[in-house]
Amino acid sequence: MSKWLTQEWMDESKEMASSQPERPGATAKMQYVITDTPDGNDVHYYWVLENGKLLEAKLGDLPDAEVTMTMTMDDHRSVQKGDLDANTAFMQGRIKVTGNMAKLMGLLPITNSPDYKQLQADITAITEF
Repeated sequence: MSKWLTQEWMDESKEMASSQPERPGATAKMQYVITDTPDGNDVHYYWVLENGKLLEAKLGDLPDAEVTMTMTMDDHRSVQKGDLDANTAFMQGRIKVTGNMAKLMGLLPITNSPDYKQLQADITAITEF
């Protein structure tokens, strides 16, 4: 078990994602900002995806991020656990997105795929929330 939103968790998630199929064109540099944490400090992390493959998953900021997603810790936890659909949360204004929306939309086929949904469930199973 890895503690959620630690570098150890990022590393394990990246390793688990290595089995995902290649998806040509699904390429993006994603910055995440998680607010309303218990200690009052926002958590910043990023993912670099190339053709559907997760190349980097690290704590911190990515200076050349193409898309930034901001949400509360509670909402992010609910999305990770599968209790809140990310698309619904976005439509409700609970996930704020800035940057290149076309890049984000290009990832929807991945996030809606059975492979990805299984990966999310597997990651949740090894996560200490």
